[in-house]
Amino acid sequence: MIIYPAIDIKDGQCVRLRRGKAEESTVFSADPLQTAEHWVRQGASWLHVIDLDGAFQGSPVNLKLISAICSLPVRVQVGGGIRDEETARRYMQAGVSRLILGTIALEDPALHARICALFPGRVGVSLDAENGRLKSRGWVNDCGLTAEDALPGLTERGSAFIIYTDIERDGMRSGPNLEALRKICALSSLPVIAAGGVAALADVRDLYGLHLKDGLEGLITGRAIYERTLKLHEALAWVEAQRRMGNPGAPVV
Repeated sequence: MIIYPAIDIKDGQCVRLRRGKAEESTVFSADPLQTAEHWVRQGASWLHVIDLDGAFQGSPVNLKLISAICSLPVRVQVGGGIRDEETARRYMQAGVSRLILGTIALEDPALHARICALFPGRVGVSLDAENGRLKSRGWVNDCGLTAEDALPGLTERGSAFIIYTDIERDGMRSGPNLEALRKICALSSLPVIAAGGVAALADVRDLYGLHLKDGLEGLITGRAIYERTLKLHEALAWVEAQRRMGNPGAPVV
């Protein structure tokens, strides 16, 4: 199971939002690159980087900074404001390992399919749900869909993985929505990554149970590691210990 430290960039700073609301942001670092270096030193093999400015404005804002993060010895998946083929290409040229689409995957199926075809196996979709209904455009637009509605089309169009975010729990450290995640894993033939609510090592253990039983690919953590209710190096060590004891669970992609 992969643990993805989150680096959310807004106004050139590393921040965390509560429930995706721009007005409820906490600045954790003025230097996202330095923050990325810190998580790499802690043992991260992947980083989950979101251009929040891009998500709200609909076009990339922090490409130069994200390119610098991609120069580190770590794989990077990036989302936020990727709404055309040119932006997708620019990120890939910058060294990004995987792209995360949201809005266009739900609102423009043809464009989503084209980007998946351009970068096979490297384009995932973020399904961000509030009370079960999917949101887009920086989590401000109700798509009128549920994850169950969206998954068949996303799979057919070539998506490589799914990130499922419970918006009500995002940045709240209230524990992950295990019931919803179990359902998504059962519905999806694609690898699923959990986001929202992770607060402590106990949550990592619970999600590892879903990894073993339901094939959950990984989890994203943000506020918990910044506020140190979850210590990243301890969480990584715990997961590695499970692997060495012969409990690797589902294959990691």
